Amino acid sequence: MSFASETKTELCRSPMNRACCVRSELYGVLLFCNTFSAGELRVLTEHRGFLQRTERLLRRAAGVEADEREGAPGSKLSLTVRDPEKLAKLRALIGSEPARNPALHVNLGVLEEDCCRASFLRGAFLAGGSITSPRKSYHLELITGHYSVSREVSALLREMEFRPGSLGRNGNYVLYFKHSEAIEDLLTLMGAPQAALELMSAKVEKEVVNRVNRRINCDEANLDKTVNAAVAQLGAIRRLREAGKLETLSPKLLEAARLREEHPELNLSQLGALAEPPVTKSTLNYRMKKIVETADK
Repeated sequence: MSFASETKTELCRSPMNRACCVRSELYGVLLFCNTFSAGELRVLTEHRGFLQRTERLLRRAAGVEADEREGAPGSKLSLTVRDPEKLAKLRALIGSEPARNPALHVNLGVLEEDCCRASFLRGAFLAGGSITSPRKSYHLELITGHYSVSREVSALLREMEFRPGSLGRNGNYVLYFKHSEAIEDLLTLMGAPQAALELMSAKVEKEVVNRVNRRINCDEANLDKTVNAAVAQLGAIRRLREAGKLETLSPKLLEAARLREEHPELNLSQLGALAEPPVTKSTLNYRMKKIVETADK
C-alpha cells in the first residue's frame, strides 16, 4: 500500500461526532471531487474506504443516498448522484445558489470553527489530494477543477498560517506544499498523526544518512590530502638522500624524515605522537615543509 493510500486510510478512521464537522468534511469532498455541478455529483477514487466514508457523509449531513455505485475489485470506484432533489439538498447544505452564481465558492460561514476547517481540509484531501512517500521527497497536493475554490482555499490556508504554492495542471488547479514541517502540521490537523510521525521519522533518517555521507566524504578528502602530502614528503626525502644532503639536516628535521619513511600511512598528528618528545601536528607540519623546501632548493 502506498503512503498516500495509508494516509487516506488513517483519515477515514477519523470519528464523525459533530454534525457541523460532518457537513464541513462533505463540503471539502464536494469542492475537490471529480464532478460537482448543477446536474451531477461524481466521486471517482481507488480508495474503497473513502468511497464508503463519502456515502456515510452524504447520509449523515444531507440524508442523501447515491444513485449509482460502480467499480470492480482492483479498479477505480465511482459514486454518482444525479437526482435533482438530492443535488438541491447538497447545494442548500453548503449555501450554494447556482441560479445566482453558477461558480462554486468557499462559504466561510460553514467553516467558522477550527474543527470544521480541519474537517473541510480532510474532505478536500480525501477527494482531491495526494502525497508523495517521504522516503522519496516531501510533496502534498490538493487538486480541484474550480479556480475560485483553489484561490479561496489558498486564502483560507494562509489565514491558518499555512503557505501553499499554486499552479495549473491539465485544466485543474493545484495547491501544494514542499516543506516537511508544513506537511506534518497539515496531516496532524486533518487527523493523520501517524502519517505525520512517519514523515518525521523519514526526515530524521535522511538527516542521519546525509550526515554520515558528509562525514565519509570529508574523511575521504582528508585521506586524499594526507596521501598526497605523504607522497610529496617522501619524494623530497628521497631527493635529499640521492643528493647526499639528508644527513645535513638538523636533528629535528632528520627525525621527521625518519618517521615519515617508517610510517608513510600515518597522518601528521599520528606521526607527531611518535616523536621524542611528542610534538603537535602544526610543529611536525612545519618540519615537513622545511624538508620539502630544502629538497626544492
